[in-house]
Amino acid sequence: MYDLHTHTIFSDGVLVPAESVRRAKASGYKGLAITDHADASNYLMLVENLLLFKESYNKNSDDFKVIIGVEFTHILPKEMEELVFGARKVGADIIIVHGETIVEPVERYTNRAAIECNVDILAHPGLITDEDSQLAAKNGVFLEITTRKGHCYTNAHVAIQAKSFGVNLVVNNDFHTPSDFLSKDMIKKIMSGAGLSKHEIEKIFDNNKRLFLNKLEDKNDKEEA
Repeated sequence: MYDLHTHTIFSDGVLVPAESVRRAKASGYKGLAITDHADASNYLMLVENLLLFKESYNKNSDDFKVIIGVEFTHILPKEMEELVFGARKVGADIIIVHGETIVEPVERYTNRAAIECNVDILAHPGLITDEDSQLAAKNGVFLEITTRKGHCYTNAHVAIQAKSFGVNLVVNNDFHTPSDFLSKDMIKKIMSGAGLSKHEIEKIFDNNKRLFLNKLEDKNDKEEA
């Protein structure tokens, strides 16, 4: 398994990156993306420090790898393009945007702005519209099925939208604390509860793996060039 959406003490998680990685590995994961909450005030610091951790860890680990990025959270839609470009420019492997979850007052049109900027993952996109779902499919933006309390309330809607419009899905824990890393069996049950078939569930796990490895290999290729 590969989790593409996690948080550490660099935002509102409770663990340093090293412990987050260790607990993920002990829980049966093969790779982790650290994607702390970000806005204009901190994304440069986040990427800079997490790249140091990634370089040190990956150099010394053969059986578990890390990629790093940000989850832009509660930013204004008009800021989106500049911030996404900035994070990519300074070396973020993966860009996630905190979507329009129904349990937080996320700015309207955040989903659309993120999709238009071709972010990698739109996290917990809430009651995403038909139009935004179609655009996500066209732009290759992954929608997230989440195991996180509250955000998961709209998993079934997200699954229906993805199947209706051909959007690729990923599944993430949105890890903040040690108890957030769920077993593969429990994650399967959550996705089944959202109306996804066994075949669709396996495809989603494969999407996580492919996206993670593509990001890891793409960055390695650029560093060697």
